[in-house]
Amino acid sequence: MGQEKFFLGRQPILDINQKIIGFELLFRSAESLCSANITDSFQASASVIINALTDFGTNEVLGRHKGYFNVDLEMLMSDSLELLPREQVVVELLETIEINSQVIERCRELKKQGFTIALDDHEYNPAFEELYTLTDIIKVDILQTSPERIPEMMQLLKRWPLTMLAEKVETAEQYAFCSAQGFQLFQGYFFAHPVVLKQKRVDIAQLTLTKLLEKVMREAELSEIEETFKENPNLTYNLLRLVNSVAIGLRERIKTLRHALMVLGLQQLKRWIMLALYASKSDQGVFSPLLEIAASRGKLMELLVKKQQAMLVNTDFSDRAFMTGVLSLVDSLFEVSMEEMVQQLNLDDDIRRALLAREGILGHFLQLTETVEQADFKMASN
Repeated sequence: MGQEKFFLGRQPILDINQKIIGFELLFRSAESLCSANITDSFQASASVIINALTDFGTNEVLGRHKGYFNVDLEMLMSDSLELLPREQVVVELLETIEINSQVIERCRELKKQGFTIALDDHEYNPAFEELYTLTDIIKVDILQTSPERIPEMMQLLKRWPLTMLAEKVETAEQYAFCSAQGFQLFQGYFFAHPVVLKQKRVDIAQLTLTKLLEKVMREAELSEIEETFKENPNLTYNLLRLVNSVAIGLRERIKTLRHALMVLGLQQLKRWIMLALYASKSDQGVFSPLLEIAASRGKLMELLVKKQQAMLVNTDFSDRAFMTGVLSLVDSLFEVSMEEMVQQLNLDDDIRRALLAREGILGHFLQLTETVEQADFKMASN
């Protein structure tokens, strides 16, 4: 599994009072942090979506705000788009999309599901009138649209209950002009340049994802799907982040891998695998010793607990032990504090206590496992 830094551009969208109401999420490659450098718009869309959900988590990227995601025609028509938390997402149709009956029908479906629809870099066009009835937000590039054209366009679009967003606002004069014309939302360098968020990413080999997708597609037993995650700690990390991204308002804390899979559901899991495959650039990862240790630690803790039947407080305790072992190196892998990771992953209290303070029964087994790894068998026997 290869490790690399992942970069995600995030530019705020503000209302008339200059209060942030959302963020546009933008693709940024490691080679070109200041610009998008996009050669494949579908892969760029997939990368932004999959990594907003798993590498960062929507709560960390968006908080309570809306997220604006650019989609091309392929992504718009893809079932994978429905992986996104619809109440928090604005689906932003790129100007390259040609409007036809299929596109209109797809937008109608997304609206029924609760998504917000926006048109990017748009100018009034009679051919779009049927789509305007399904659209919530019109984004106007004020650098590409002449100032003389804007008042007429705003008047024509008043026939529909649209929210008008002025983008590429770079000066106080432009902001004042757009406000006077009736724009309600604003985006541009006058307010803020895109902030580049950075996160350590542990890539998942395409072969692993393909095998997992095959199991999900043939509706394999949950135990068989779970085994794939147990063999690949990086899958487990991404699964937990995904669950916390798409299961907005989840009250209960995650206890086991099986619990996380059941909360997510196989349909959402399938969508996530497809997006991860699209976003992946490599069909073979580079070996990571930390991942190997994490997998071994999880398995050892699971076996140790199974040998101590008298200490099991419930039937899934060995699974909780496995998860504790796998997650015990997550801070080193992602180069962030364990406190931050535990907070993001919404874990059950006994797993949290074990990871943060080596407390409780799971904490005891984690300490024991770490001792065994160090070949300190005298200490392990105490």
